[in-house]
Amino acid sequence: MKPAASILALLFACAAGAAEREVDLELVLAVDMSGSMDRDEKRLQREGYVAAIASDAFAAALREGAWRRIALSYLEWAGPTSQVVVMDWRLIDGPEAARAFAEELAAAPLSLIRGTSISGALDYAVEMFEGNGFEGWRKVIDVSGDGANSRGRPVEAARDAALARGVTINGLPLMLRPSWIGAGLAQYYADCVVGGPGHFVLPVTAEAELADAIRRKLVLEVAGLAPPPVARAQAARRLDCMVGERLRRSWDEP
Repeated sequence: MKPAASILALLFACAAGAAEREVDLELVLAVDMSGSMDRDEKRLQREGYVAAIASDAFAAALREGAWRRIALSYLEWAGPTSQVVVMDWRLIDGPEAARAFAEELAAAPLSLIRGTSISGALDYAVEMFEGNGFEGWRKVIDVSGDGANSRGRPVEAARDAALARGVTINGLPLMLRPSWIGAGLAQYYADCVVGGPGHFVLPVTAEAELADAIRRKLVLEVAGLAPPPVARAQAARRLDCMVGERLRRSWDEP
């Protein structure tokens, strides 16, 4: 490359970097909309996020960071190629911006998509960080779900790819009703889904706990606080991370 061309390329690179707004956190809320969630559960989950983002506790958490602002997006997911960006990246720099985000989210229709691919959600969410106009000190995917990965590539592969790109994954396993994996879902998230600096799992076992759990989770993430010991993901692996895929294949067999 000629010297003049090299200088020009450098100037463009600097301009592109300067265009990225520095924030304390880039956060993707990756929310399960799969067929195993009934409409009431989807509504309660959405309402929980709306209330948490508009809360005084969320606004106070913003003030804990050096920049006192974050970049926030809201993604609904189901199957391997079934993801809907309900709220694209938005700068949240105070209670007014947070309430505006919450109001738009409350007014958006619920997605009608099927399948359960946590790996698809993670892969999609990781790409959302690229070229989003922000540069955060931390990058986090906050993934909720009521079941194990059953479609798409293995969830461990998607998790490891996200971690390799400097993204932390936290989990909100929803155990609101009996399922084939039952209480094991929290351990599945700990073993197979979450990872990165300060990662945690915060399970929810009753509808009455959902809104409070979402608020606690967001406060921990936005403020960059260490989670309480009961919410930390366990280090010892105990579950088969392919359990969802194996079960689906057994159902599909004639």
